[in-house]
Amino acid sequence: MQSLRPARNLRRRRYIAAPLLVSLCACTSTAAHRDWQSRFSGDAIVMLGEVHDNAEQHHLRLERLRQAFAEGWRPVIAMEQFDREHQEDIERARRKRPKDVQYLLDLAAPRDTEGGNWNWKFYRPFVALALEYDVPLIAVNLSRADAGKVVKDGYSAVFDPDTLMSLGLNEPIARDWESAQEREIEVGHCHQLPPSILPAMARAQFARDAVMASTVKAIANAGHGLVLLAGNGHVRHDIGVPRWLSPPLRSRVFSVGYLEKGNTSSARAFDAVVITAAASRSDPCLKFGKAATGP
Repeated sequence: MQSLRPARNLRRRRYIAAPLLVSLCACTSTAAHRDWQSRFSGDAIVMLGEVHDNAEQHHLRLERLRQAFAEGWRPVIAMEQFDREHQEDIERARRKRPKDVQYLLDLAAPRDTEGGNWNWKFYRPFVALALEYDVPLIAVNLSRADAGKVVKDGYSAVFDPDTLMSLGLNEPIARDWESAQEREIEVGHCHQLPPSILPAMARAQFARDAVMASTVKAIANAGHGLVLLAGNGHVRHDIGVPRWLSPPLRSRVFSVGYLEKGNTSSARAFDAVVITAAASRSDPCLKFGKAATGP
């Protein structure tokens, strides 16, 4: 893999190094910019979060990746938006039509399944980037169907004993980790879920993160750099994919949270944050029959 050359004349953006974070602002130091640049290189494991419907965040992530590719970095691109069982569809599409983004999406993200839940106008440019530079594109997500089985019947409904062991799902989850994940699910569902279902839903989130982490491990242990594109919750150090990695691999992780103004309480769970305006959207809590009472 080629290394990223030192960047020059980088335009100022809202990048904030989390370990240095005292208060969130739209400025940062030259040293922080330089650290940001240096992390997009070599065998780094870069995890870029997102609020799924925020167009500005997708644009900023793409701009940053394009710059890194232009400067020589060639990481594997792993995407939450592709379920793991569609990896062969991705490979088949690339063999038949190596540069045809739409053909790949038609095969690997069919609109009559979970693929229809993603707004592909946001993710298509990242697929195009992988095809343009001919780098591996990896499907890393546990499907909604499998996650539902985990919620209903536990890990063994999806994973055999050997797989459970390899994923680390055979070990008890630390109570602080479990509680934090349950809180995130409760807040994300506007406090409208019965408490009894929270452990089962957290179990599905653990399964998703463990599956993503298993792919990250395989790629990283082969010495490759990697970019994981996933929701902010998946790239958090405290409860997301990084927590499933060994200390040596975690030391290679650079996790960036893309957060919205007014919803930055998780900032310290990332190595750096990018703050944008909130996307224009209807109140997501209305579908639960209750208006939101907070961010």
